[in-house]
Amino acid sequence: MKSTGIVRKIDELGRVVLPKELRRTLEIEKSNPVEILVDGENVILRKYQPGNACMITGKVSNDNMMLANGKLIVSPKGLEIISRDIQKVIEKA
Repeated sequence: MKSTGIVRKIDELGRVVLPKELRRTLEIEKSNPVEILVDGENVILRKYQPGNACMITGKVSNDNMMLANGKLIVSPKGLEIISRDIQKVIEKA
């Protein structure tokens, strides 16, 4: 884990504000779900991503496919994006 050097106090309702720069860097927007995990005495917040969400578009769909022995979940649109990027790489080679 990498320290950001940011310290925030918890308010009387138990809330903590994630700094704007951190939200921007992690692409967390208003109303995005955040997952809360516990590791020993550490509380870990991470952007929630459903297990079957496309790793390219973030879309959840029954049309999503598991590729690379289940290491990559991709939607039809995500597959188009990957194919286009691969074609660009091939053309440059």
